[in-house]
Amino acid sequence: MPERTLDAQFARLSVNAEDGDKKLKVKGLVAASTSHELSRPPLVEVALSSQNATTSPPPPHKAKTPKPSIRKAVANENEPDEGLRTEKKPLALIEQPAIKAFHLGMFEIGKALGKGKFGRVYLAREREHGFICALKVLHKNELQHARVEKQVRREIEIQSNLRHPNIPKLYGHFHDSRRIFLILEFAGQGELYKHLRKEDRFPDALRYLHRKHVIHRDIKPENILVGIHGEIKISDFGWSVHAPSNRRTTVCGTLDYLPPEMIKPGNADNSYDEKVDLWALGVLMYEFLVGEAPFEDTPIMTHRRIVRGDMRIPSFLTAEATDLIRKLLVTDPKKIGLS
Repeated sequence: MPERTLDAQFARLSVNAEDGDKKLKVKGLVAASTSHELSRPPLVEVALSSQNATTSPPPPHKAKTPKPSIRKAVANENEPDEGLRTEKKPLALIEQPAIKAFHLGMFEIGKALGKGKFGRVYLAREREHGFICALKVLHKNELQHARVEKQVRREIEIQSNLRHPNIPKLYGHFHDSRRIFLILEFAGQGELYKHLRKEDRFPDALRYLHRKHVIHRDIKPENILVGIHGEIKISDFGWSVHAPSNRRTTVCGTLDYLPPEMIKPGNADNSYDEKVDLWALGVLMYEFLVGEAPFEDTPIMTHRRIVRGDMRIPSFLTAEATDLIRKLLVTDPKKIGLS
C-alpha cells in the first residue's frame, strides 16, 4: 500500500460511514474462517514456525503495468521513412491499475489473543501468502460513544512511523461499515503480564520512542508483549502522543502508573514530558520484583501515596534493584534517569 498522510487514509473513516463494500460478505469476525482450516495445521503452530523463519509482511498486492516506449516513439518521428510512409498512430494511454486494498476476506481468523475496551485482537493468517499476523478489531459504534476517534487515528499514525525490534510492526489497516482493522505483528508469547520476568531491552525501546518525540503514557504489564524468541515489545499506542515540544498537559493512563506531575492537586502547571514513561518503568520493575504495584491501595490512597512518593521497598530486593527503582520513582521529574 502506498504511504499516505493520516488524513488522506481516513478521509472516509467516519464511525457513521457506510462503505457499502459488497465484496465483503463476512458475517462477524470469527465467521471469516472457512473450510480451508480443516485441511491446514492450527494457526498457532503455523505462527510459531512462521515467526522463526521470518517476520516480513506479505508482498504488496500490485499488478504489473507495461511501460510504453515513449522515447523510442519520439525518436522515430525525426527519422526519415525508408520506403512507403504509413500513417502514425497516437500513443495509447495506459491507465495505472488500482492497488488491491485489504479486506476481511483475505484473512483466516483464529483464536482471540486479547480483549480491550473497544474490541479484540485475533490471531490471523493472510490467505494468499500464509503470513501470520495479529488482527486488532475496533468497533466504530463504541469508538463513537467514547469519542475517541481521534485517538485511534493518532495510534495508527504514530505506530505506522515506528521501526524498532521491540515495538510491534503495523503492516496496514482497513475498515468496513462497523469495524476498523489493524494488521499487526504477531507476538507469539503474549502479554508480559503473564510472564512477569525481567527483560533488558525495554529501556532501549523507551529511548527509541523518546528520540522520536513519542510519549507512550500508558506503560503497564498488559501493554508489554513477548515475541517468539523472548524479546519484549511495547504495544497499544492508543494513549500515546507525538510531542516535539516535549510538554503535555492531558491526564491519561492507568492510576497505578501515573506520576505525581500528572495528578498533583493544586498544580497550576501540570505539564509533563517523556519522564512519565520512566516513572511507569520504575513502577513496572517494582511490580515484577515484588508482585504488586508500589502505590497499590484504594484509589484515593493510591493518589495520595503517588504524590508523596510513599512506597516501601522490601528487604529481599538486591541493592542494585533498590537503587534503580529509587532513581526512577522520584517525585521530582527533573531527577529521574536510567543512569
